[in-house]
This record gives sequence, C-alpha cells and structure tokens, in this order.
Amino acid sequence: MTFLRRCAASLLLSTLLVGCATVEVPTGPQLPPDLARRPGGNPAQPWPATLDEADVRDRIARLLPGTVKDRPGWALDLYMAFAYLKIPHASETYCATMAVIEQESSFQADPAVPGLPGIVHKELDRRADKYGIPKLLISAAMLKTSPDGRSYDERIDALKTEKQLDTLFQDMIGELPFGKQLLADYNPVHTAGPMQVSVAFAEQHVQQRPYPYPIAKTLRDEVFTRRGGLYFGSAIVLDYPAPYDDVVFRFADFNAGRYASRNVAFQAALGRYAGKALTLDGDLLRYEDGKPADAPSQVETMLRSVSGALRMSAPEIRRDLLLEKSAGFGQSPLYQRVFVLAEQATGTPMPRQAMPNIDLKSPKIVRKLTTEWFARRVDERYRKCLARADAASL
Repeated sequence: MTFLRRCAASLLLSTLLVGCATVEVPTGPQLPPDLARRPGGNPAQPWPATLDEADVRDRIARLLPGTVKDRPGWALDLYMAFAYLKIPHASETYCATMAVIEQESSFQADPAVPGLPGIVHKELDRRADKYGIPKLLISAAMLKTSPDGRSYDERIDALKTEKQLDTLFQDMIGELPFGKQLLADYNPVHTAGPMQVSVAFAEQHVQQRPYPYPIAKTLRDEVFTRRGGLYFGSAIVLDYPAPYDDVVFRFADFNAGRYASRNVAFQAALGRYAGKALTLDGDLLRYEDGKPADAPSQVETMLRSVSGALRMSAPEIRRDLLLEKSAGFGQSPLYQRVFVLAEQATGTPMPRQAMPNIDLKSPKIVRKLTTEWFARRVDERYRKCLARADAASL
C-alpha cells in the first residue's frame, strides 16, 4: 500500500471511529456538591465552555420567568455578574440566583414596599420621642421644601421604593436642622436592589474583590442598581464554598448569613452532647455593632463548660469561634471535636447541615415568617426554573 493510500485508509478509519464514539464536549468549572445534582438525583452539567457570550446570554434569557420584562437586559447583567465572579455557567447556578431574585423582588430592580409612608412616619415619631424633639418641630420641618422641589411631607407620602427612601433620608440628614441628630445613625434601608442585598455585605465584599463596574456616586448607590444588585446578590448566593448536599441550605444562608446552616448543625451537636437546649440560630458568638463582643455567648459558655472533654482552653475555643462566618470553621479543632463527642455520646452520626430556626423581623413584614419558610419558598422557585431549563433542553 502506498503512502497516500495508507493515509487515506487511516483517515477513513478515524472518521468511522469518531462517528461511533461519544465525543465529550468541554465544560467549564465544576459545580459545588449542592448544585451538582438536580432534585431527584440526576447529575447536573455546566454549560459547554465552547459557548460564546451571545449563546450563554440566550440560554439565560430562556431560563427567566415568562413575566420578566427586558429579558436581554437581565440576561446581560446576570452574565456579567457570573463572569466577573467566575461562577460556572449552568442552569443550576443561574436558577439558584433567579429563584432568589423572584422571591425578593419579582424581577424589579427597585421593588416597591407596601405601606412605606406609614413605616417612615412611625419611625420618625419613635426617634423624636427618643431624642426629646417636639413633634410640632418635626411637623414644621416636614413642610420645608426639599432639594427636589417638594416638601418632605409630600415626598414621604409618595414613597414607593427603598431607593426613594434612601435618597429622602440622605436629604433630610443634610438639610434639616435636627437631621444629623435624628437620623445620622439611622437609615432604614439596610438591603436594596432586586436581590435585597445588604449594603454592609457589599462594603465587605469590595475589600476582598474589587467592584468591576465604575462607581458613579457611592457603592451604596450601586447596590440599588440592577447590575450592582445582581453582582453582589450572586456573590452572596454562590461565591463561597457551601458545605452542603442540598441547595435549600444555601438559600437559608442567604437569609440568615453565610454558614448559618452549618453552624446550626454545630449548635445541635453541642446541645446533644451537653444535654442542654440551645437556640438554633447559627450565631455562635454575641455581636455588638456587627463585631464579636467580649461577653461570651450561650454557645461559648457551654463550650467552656465542656472544655476538659474538648481538650481546649477558653482562648482556643474563642479562637475557633471567631471563624464562624468562614469556611475555616468547618476544619477547626473545635468543630471536629464537638462532632466526635456528640457522635460518641449518641452512637449515631450527626448531620452537618440543619435549618436555622429564626423568625424574620422587619417593618416590611406583616405576618409571621421564618428563615425556613424563605428557604423552602426559594427552593420551590429553583425547581420551577430547572423545569424551564428541561423544557428548553438546557
């Protein structure tokens, strides 16, 4: 056989083999365990890495609920958030974020808050009483013309969204004679945007990873935008190594704080070993103004009472508890020893994830809600999104 014939035969054989074989499509980064399998156990797959941006954005748009307006705009901002955060492009990851958006705002960049004027009037009265400012003085000040040409009373009565409320309070602090005394330490808007992102979280996140967009005014203003809200909201949901096998606990963490579901399991194990009930809220330390307090918490007190069995001193216990908001706590000696003791005492394996038992409290909430209710509701939306993915063959 000549050289040319050998080459032709080799090429034909290769073509036949390729036609019969299963060709693997390159994919992007691997999904975390809680998103690696769909409800029911079927394995999930990241979208092929060979997809270009337009294809990915088209897939995102097809996952959005049918009622969403400006689908290309939402798809673009979601795509950019995932690209900047290096989150795998997959139906599971996008559905997780979309489920939270739908729950928090029904895909409104600046969602309306029912009864907002009444909430503001009530808070102003409460703070006037607290600081001894006569209500007649408050009423007179509310008639003053504000920077946008309307009186403060008119602006309060017309309030619909948190962005409007945030702007109003900033003007009141800067313009009213008692504004700084009455309001400087209080802005009722702590969460904002389509995913109700904590402004404090955004401020912490930019210390670890630069914000990818130009900031026109302040970072706080960026949280109110769709692009900023989706960027920081996607980070809260997905940009951390959640040690779970079910995404519902990730949704609980979104509501209660990162690693709350892991920490609740730790609290439950400690309580079982010590034979005493603990509040299962995921907070292992006391906090004052967002920082760990010197006074020991219920959890720390109980840990100190069994320090001999743990073979740890009080400073060593505190050292590990300070990791409670990070992945590192799950590898700490304290975490591991508590579970060893609990499982030896009970003779059964203890779960490493559990639902936080937290009642949700906010001026915006008018009925009894809990973190578990929130997580289960988001999980329902997540499953519906995956059904849309199946219908679209994504």
